[in-house]
Amino acid sequence: MTSSAEPRVHPRGIKLGVDVGTVRVGVAICDRDEILATPLKTLDRNAKKNSDVRVLAALAADRGAVQIFVGLPRTMKGEEHASARMATEYAQLLADELDRTGLDVPVHLVDERLSTVTAHRNLHEAGMSSKDHRKVVDQVAAAGILQHAIDMQKARGTDVGSRVRALPRTGLPGHAAADTAERPDPEKETQSSEDGQLQ
Repeated sequence: MTSSAEPRVHPRGIKLGVDVGTVRVGVAICDRDEILATPLKTLDRNAKKNSDVRVLAALAADRGAVQIFVGLPRTMKGEEHASARMATEYAQLLADELDRTGLDVPVHLVDERLSTVTAHRNLHEAGMSSKDHRKVVDQVAAAGILQHAIDMQKARGTDVGSRVRALPRTGLPGHAAADTAERPDPEKETQSSEDGQLQ
């Protein structure tokens, strides 16, 4: 387990961003140089069998991902409600699945205030009709989450977000194991401008 005294040097290479919804899960990917995050695919959320979690873990293995960022939706006041709990539980399921399959890929929760709102606006500005947004908006939101995370890593020269560690195999599912020592300061991590874009 990582000590809070150790420097949080972030891994370098391909990373995934995840936007969790009740119906769909958007996935984005960045290049090995961590310059640009791009939409990758949308998974159908299966809360009963969690087949999408297994697909995402397999995707991480196939693409050689070194880190995964799951968006943690907070209110503008920094509060966490039902959607944040859903994202936290999803991140836990993903961390557990990666551990079960023997993949050492860290999962981090990162602030994603207004990422979906921003994604819808960007798609609208790109000329896409509102009825077509549903097909790609989750991917675009995931790309926003990932871009924000990799930009913050570069700016700070250290890792960002709150790591979610796999539970012991005998542990109860559904309990978040985020390191409290690594929980980010929402005021420092993400500043929301008046027009709602992540900065």
